[in-house]
Amino acid sequence: MRRREFLTLLGGMATAWPLGARAQRPRKFPFVGVLVSASPPHPFADAFWRGLHALGYSDGENIKVEFRYTDLRSDRAREYAEELVRLSPDVIVAHYAQAVSAAMAATRTIPIVMAPHGAPLQLGVIDSLARPGGNVTGLSGMDAEIGGKRVELLRELIPNLRCIAVLAATLTTTPYSGPFVEDLRLAVTRAGLRFEPILIPGPSEFRSAFATMAKAEAQAVIVVPFFDPHQVILVELAAKHRLAYMSGSRDATAAGGLVSMAANFPELYQRAAFYVDKILKGAKPADLPVEQPTKFQVAINLKTAQALGLAISPTLLARADEVFE
Repeated sequence: MRRREFLTLLGGMATAWPLGARAQRPRKFPFVGVLVSASPPHPFADAFWRGLHALGYSDGENIKVEFRYTDLRSDRAREYAEELVRLSPDVIVAHYAQAVSAAMAATRTIPIVMAPHGAPLQLGVIDSLARPGGNVTGLSGMDAEIGGKRVELLRELIPNLRCIAVLAATLTTTPYSGPFVEDLRLAVTRAGLRFEPILIPGPSEFRSAFATMAKAEAQAVIVVPFFDPHQVILVELAAKHRLAYMSGSRDATAAGGLVSMAANFPELYQRAAFYVDKILKGAKPADLPVEQPTKFQVAINLKTAQALGLAISPTLLARADEVFE
């Protein structure tokens, strides 16, 4: 398979070197490889650079950073993770669960910074928050741990709520669906509501999935982050079946979803630079505690609420971080 050649700055001139040669050449400053579970452009890069700049790092002056974008493809994540490992980076920054898994499969020695991972404890990525163990540390987005908060919010939005569906990928597509769906199942059951889990392999099943939800008389659907790139068609299908659409993406809410709840991800992306700095200065990943968010942002779309016949209380609107009208 063809591999790219990367340019390295040497003596003020850009010279192309094969991958193997670059890994063996001495560096004047640290090299960080970044694996992003998305397609470019993505807000991760800008936020991460803000964090590095705040700590005194500047690309080409005292640090070198190279990004790889997986387009949410697991095969590409594995390929690029292996590619980065061959370049012998000082640190690998892995954005979201898919990238973390690929980086862990590629190396057990190079430090890996989760930026963030949604369920690192549940999926066995770390031993504990306080002492992660191994070569992985960083940030938890807690996206698979706030099912209770999401259900509570939906009950405030929909007073007669009886049934909640979840749309997730199959476990063979992404293991992250396991803890995400289980967290919601427990929360929905505790609330005394019916739960309709829909696990599908990919976008080709979207239409049948929403038809199944409608047949089950679900009133709301919570969508796993894995499907965020398809939010336009998903929001359209939710509107067609009069389902309240909930996700962790404020962009989906802006596009017509009812509500979103999630950590402030740009802040987490920026905070990843803190871990990179600590590791470059000699800290071991195993000894750096994993951080969790303490606040979760809520966005509400008033126009969508009106289309669904929902009256949002002034108290709830005042608590929202963002309201689309």
